[in-house]
Amino acid sequence: MSDAHLYPQRELKPPQGRGFWVFAYGSLMWKPGFEFAEACPALLRGYHRAFCIASTHYRGSPEVPGLVLGLDRGGACRGRAYRIAADQAAKVARYLHEREMVGGVYLPRWLRIETARGRQTAAAYVADRLNEQYAGKLPEDKIVAAIRRGVGVAGSNRDYLRNTVKHLDELGIADGPLHRLLRRVEAND
Repeated sequence: MSDAHLYPQRELKPPQGRGFWVFAYGSLMWKPGFEFAEACPALLRGYHRAFCIASTHYRGSPEVPGLVLGLDRGGACRGRAYRIAADQAAKVARYLHEREMVGGVYLPRWLRIETARGRQTAAAYVADRLNEQYAGKLPEDKIVAAIRRGVGVAGSNRDYLRNTVKHLDELGIADGPLHRLLRRVEAND
């Protein structure tokens, strides 16, 4: 059961009667779960993709937490942008809130992204550094160990990493640190 209702003040509301953009950097790239009118590569400056969120629901459990990606401060992140049509805006915004705000570990924000169509304002979910599930910058050995053992309601943490790397490759997005992590996680299998 979602506890998104505990964080109503954090819910993003799209402009009345208008569509909006969503920035995806992890599982939203390969499993958005909503209708979109368009998808394209996008760049977000000021944040980077990092395994900085302890997952006790989707990719781990309270007893054996996994790790999932968050947008953490600094750097830049290449991902995917989805344009949501006006007639789907309220439904998609609600869906994103229920999906992303389990545990309240993200801060929903309207951020500027760069696309081939120019700069757009997009909904994005950034890591809340004050949340107890924020793991911060962990040593790579700890990240590898957590990903190897994490399993939650959405499946294994390994599959999450594999799918993310696969879709980054399909989009032509180079992310050397995630490729290195995947090699380490799959070593000795």
